[in-house]
Amino acid sequence: MAVKIKLKRLGKIRSPHYRIVVADSRTRRDGRAIEEIGLYHPVQNPSRMEVDSERVAYWLGVGAQPTEPVLAILKKTGDWQKFKGEPAPAPLLVAEPKAARPSFDALGGDDEGKGEAITQKKKAEKKDEAAAESESTEA
Repeated sequence: MAVKIKLKRLGKIRSPHYRIVVADSRTRRDGRAIEEIGLYHPVQNPSRMEVDSERVAYWLGVGAQPTEPVLAILKKTGDWQKFKGEPAPAPLLVAEPKAARPSFDALGGDDEGKGEAITQKKKAEKKDEAAAESESTEA
């Protein structure tokens, strides 16, 4: 029985996320898995990759073959280099916590209303012009 480390797709149509699983090579993509050893969420910014390094090392040691996408993930996390005895890659990017938006008071906003509109109302202008024309014709 040939064993592969591959991705199992989950999620909605336009928001996929994957689980890194160890499965028989003959099973379908989303079929039964022997063991789940990690997560991959490509839609998040930056992508979220979590891998159980001990289990990956075990399965690679007993002969499991990673698929191309899983191999790329293992190279980014450094598990593939650890298995091959090569130097480790640069650390992965970690999402920075989002800063809270400043409040209205912190920006120095005044709550005092001026009571008048910024732009003049067009209807009022037309009435004033019509009244002025009628007065000039009567005089």
